[in-house]
Formats: sequence, C-alpha cells, structure tokens
Amino acid sequence: MPENENLVRLLLQVRFTPQKQLDRQFAAAADLLETIDKNKLYPFDFVCFRITGYRPKTTGNDLIKGEDLARSLRIFLARLGSRLARRVERVGEAVYTTEQLAARLHVSTKTISRWRNRGLVAQKFIFPDGRKRIGFAQSSVDRFTANEPERVSRASAFKRLTQSQRKDILRRATGLAAASRISRHRIIKRIAADVGRSHETIRHTLLAEERSDPKRRIFRKPAGVITPSQAAEIYRSFIAGSSIDQLMGRYNRARSSIYRILNQRRARALTSKKIEYIASKEFLDDKAADTILAGTGNSGQAADKKSAQADSRTALLNRSQEVDLFRRYNYLKYLAARNIAGIDLRRIRGRSLAAAEKNLAEAERIKRTIIEANLRLVLSIAGRHTASGANMPELVGEGNFALVKAVEKFDYTKGYRFATYASWAIAKHYARKIPAEAARITAAIEGVRRNLRTKIETDVVAVERARSSLVQVIKDNLDQREQFIIVNHFGLTGTPPKATRKTLAQIGETLKLTKERVRQIELAALQKLRQCLSIEQFELLKP
Repeated sequence: MPENENLVRLLLQVRFTPQKQLDRQFAAAADLLETIDKNKLYPFDFVCFRITGYRPKTTGNDLIKGEDLARSLRIFLARLGSRLARRVERVGEAVYTTEQLAARLHVSTKTISRWRNRGLVAQKFIFPDGRKRIGFAQSSVDRFTANEPERVSRASAFKRLTQSQRKDILRRATGLAAASRISRHRIIKRIAADVGRSHETIRHTLLAEERSDPKRRIFRKPAGVITPSQAAEIYRSFIAGSSIDQLMGRYNRARSSIYRILNQRRARALTSKKIEYIASKEFLDDKAADTILAGTGNSGQAADKKSAQADSRTALLNRSQEVDLFRRYNYLKYLAARNIAGIDLRRIRGRSLAAAEKNLAEAERIKRTIIEANLRLVLSIAGRHTASGANMPELVGEGNFALVKAVEKFDYTKGYRFATYASWAIAKHYARKIPAEAARITAAIEGVRRNLRTKIETDVVAVERARSSLVQVIKDNLDQREQFIIVNHFGLTGTPPKATRKTLAQIGETLKLTKERVRQIELAALQKLRQCLSIEQFELLKP
C-alpha cells in the first residue's frame, strides 16, 4: 500500500494527544471511516479537519484514495483501540464481546470478524471480570448496521442447513467436480446460486466434509496456490484480530499453511524496516543484555511510567532517567536489527520473528514514554511561535512530529541533554514546515549578519589599536619567557586573519618545559598583566 506522508504524520500525531482529546479523535476517525467511498479521492485537509478539528495550512492539494484511507484508518483504529482499553462501566453505552454481538445479531463470530474488515470498529475494553478483550460499542454497531443494512439483514436471516440440504450440496458438488473441469470456485458459485445460499456457506460445508473424512475427496485438486493479494488479506485479518482457526476456515487452508503465510509476511515486514539506532561499544559486551535491560518488562514499564508521570508535573526527565531510557531504547533496536539480519527467508523461524517483534515493541514503548515526558516541551516552544501566524493546534501537531524524529536521532552517548537537542530540532522543523516562521527566522538571521558587519567595520580599527598596545604592554611588563608563552598561546603573532594559537604542550616542547610548568608561568604572567590592561586589551586574552 502506498503510504501518504501527511496521513502517516497525522495519525502518528494523534497517537500522542492527551487522553480526553484521544477519545474524541478516536470517535471522529471511526465516524470518518463509516462514510468513506473507496472509489473517491479525499483532500488531506478534509481528513485532518474531520479527525482533529483544525485545517492545516501547508499541505497543498494532497489527495488520498478512499481505499487507501479506509485501510489506514482501520489499522490505526485497531492499534489505537488496544491502547485506549477503557473500562466497560465507564464507557457510557453498551459494549459487547464478539460472542455477545454475534448472538445479538443472530450471526456467527466468523461473520463478525469479516465485518471488522468491512468497517465495523472494534477496540479493546476492560470487562467486569478484569480481562482485556476486543469489544464493540453500541454506537459503532449502530453506525455499521445503518451503513450496511442489506449485509446485516442477509447475514441475520441465515438459517443453519438441514441434513437434507447439506446432503444435496455435497451431491451437487461431487457431480459437478466429477463431470466437468471447472474450478472449485466456479462450482461453489454455481451451487450457491442454485440453492440460494451464500458462497461462504457452500465453501464451509464442503470444507467440513473434506476434513471429517480426508479419504473422501470431492475435488480432484486441493485449493490452488494462494495469491499475493490473498496472503496480504490473511495477514491484515490476523493483525486486525482474527484467530488462526478463523483464518483456516475463511481461506480453506491448513493450520501449517496459515502459519507459513503469516511468518512470510511477518518476515518481509521486518526485513523491509529500516532500523536506525545510536551505536555504543557497550552493546558488544557479553553481559550487555543483563546490565542494560535490567528492570525491563512489567516492572520496568511501571517504573518508566511512574518516572514520566512524576516528572511531567515538575520538569522533564532528569539526566540519569534520560540516559537509561535512551540506552535501553537504542539497545533494543540494536538487538532487533541483529535478529532481523539473521532471518533466512527460505527457512523462516517463528522464534526469530517473535524476538525481533518483541524487541521492537519494547523499544516503541520506551520511545512513547520519552515522548510523553517531553510533550510539555512542545507546548512551551509552540507557544513562543504563535506570532508566525500558525494556529496553536498546527504548531503542536508539527512539534509532536519533530519530537518523535528527535527521539529517533538523539545521540545520548555525547552527554547532551535531550531537551536541548529536541528544542533545536522542533524550531528547525517549524522553520522548514511553516513558511511564515521560516521567513521570520531568515529575517532575524539577516539582521544579525547586518549588525555584525556594521560592528566589524566600525570596530576593526579599535581592535587593531588595542592589539598593538597589548603587545607593547606585554613587552614592558613580562620577561622573555613569559612574553613567548602569552604571545603564542593567545595568537598575538602575525596579522589577525593569519594569527595562530599554540597549545601549552606545543609551547612546552619549544621551551623544554612540561605542560603544567608552562601553565604555572602563564598564570603568573596574567596576574602581572591584570593590573595594567584596559578592558579591550584584556578581551584579546580570552581563549
């Protein structure tokens, strides 16, 4: 699926909005999904407005195919729904499990799973028994039934086959398969039309018969090789929550075939990822996993969350918390990259895939912790840039995106604070993405350059005069060794453009003295000069 850059950025930003806004935007995205026509094109600013309530100013005429938009929103809602996981009693409307909804609408659980791919919005809820499961809010069910009345009515009117009807279907299939060379699909389609049943009902009936008695084969050939589009659909259904048994029945495949297809797709998804991390020598240590990942897991998650929450009320992450989180974040990506490098697409092992996915998932969790702890930084910087003409929601959205990228690029090994780096990255992103802000910064820079040029032109004579008098003061007050050290260390030889400074070690080599001895002589010389230099002259002796 070709991904729209602006849409990906928008959905990424929504994931890090405050909880109250997140609930509202989840509902807005679900409402939008119900209205999408896959054959139409949708302007990005319309999509953004429907989900967030504001229109971006800098996207131009960016159009998104309805089919691509619907697919992206379904995946987005499935992932975000599992994160929200609200308690059923706090939702304010009825919530059904898959089984409860199937019973209420008089359909099978397999039908409910198929409807999820058609737009029935599901999310995870915490039910009264304390378990977290997929559920369906009454409002989501009402929207789907209103948009798909014929589909719901047809499925609800389904009646189980009687024994005689089942035998009739088997007889027809056996006769057509023996007497003709038409495909399995066409035979099922013909029988479905003749007996007034759905294609799925006929297919499941024949599949159940073949499974109950493997020696009795209705069709001369098993189901054909699965197509790439079918494999992609199986993978999407699995990601959306379909079980292995449901996929086996839906696609007429053995358990091993479903696992093989899923593993191939998982492997391709992993090997296509570009995993970037900040390398460190400590990653190569044999005990790195024990030392770096100590506390990672449920207890580590609780500790990270507690640290982020505590600091969000006072300040950003402190230095030790910051280093620990970034070290673990990059080490987990390093491990994932190593896992993925060892994947052989000809002999895919589920354990290798699971290890890589687990490491990436934990890295993503830590990344989210860092981002959530620094959201206040985005608000602070955005508030200082409203004068550029951009509205606050747009600034916050763009700032959140820049913050995400800053987390991915930050090199914690250099000893800088992340807040400093992130502030620079966010301001730079504003300059690039918001034209008015870029113009303001450019004008400011040009003003500084003009001021500097003016200052240099007017002060160059005074500086040169101070320099000349400084050299004379040095000659009048210091002995030859002290003069040599001061003049060479502070670059007072030659004209200013060509003046070069020597290190204390280099001066020591010339004078046959240790570096420390040269430092002592220099300090004594500076003490002598302190009493007889002007401010302009003393400025020339600053390193």
